[in-house]
Amino acid sequence: MSDETNNDKPRETTAPTEAPVAPQQEPAPQGSDPAAELEALRAEHAAVKDRLLRALAEMENLRRRTEREVADAKTYGIASFARDAVALADNLRRALDSFPAEARAAMEPDVAALVEGVELTERDFLSRLARFGVKKIEAQGARFDPNQHEALYEIPDESQPAGTVAQVIEPGYSIGERVLRPAKVGVTRGGPKA
Repeated sequence: MSDETNNDKPRETTAPTEAPVAPQQEPAPQGSDPAAELEALRAEHAAVKDRLLRALAEMENLRRRTEREVADAKTYGIASFARDAVALADNLRRALDSFPAEARAAMEPDVAALVEGVELTERDFLSRLARFGVKKIEAQGARFDPNQHEALYEIPDESQPAGTVAQVIEPGYSIGERVLRPAKVGVTRGGPKA
């Protein structure tokens, strides 16, 4: 009986697993020219080589541009902060200039100590700005440069060459090679040409 019940069930068969078939190269047509095939391969090789060289050149340009942008970001990243911070240096200088030299000699010791503290604070603040590449533009007596100076007025002065900075109204500052704020100056006119 057990043999009969087993015979009633259909048997499942599995197909034998086939190995992957490697693609076969088609035989070259009998009428093909090996020289033409060689020329086509050379042209393809030249095109691939050209694309590779262009890609390498583009990658090198991208690397250089990225390095330059990173260097600029390190140098000029604090420019907006520094532009606001130089106003503090101006205010410290204005506070010190409000005490004439004659009045400093006759000051009480407490007031003299306060003025000295403001002077020290100004020097410390300017040195900290210098550590980050922010420097004061030395304009007094220099030749007028529209890239670094902003002329507010002209001063008639025959003793100095025309276009010389005779008076600095507000100091200018630079960061790296860029002008952060131009110096506001008075320029001579009427003197000999430089």
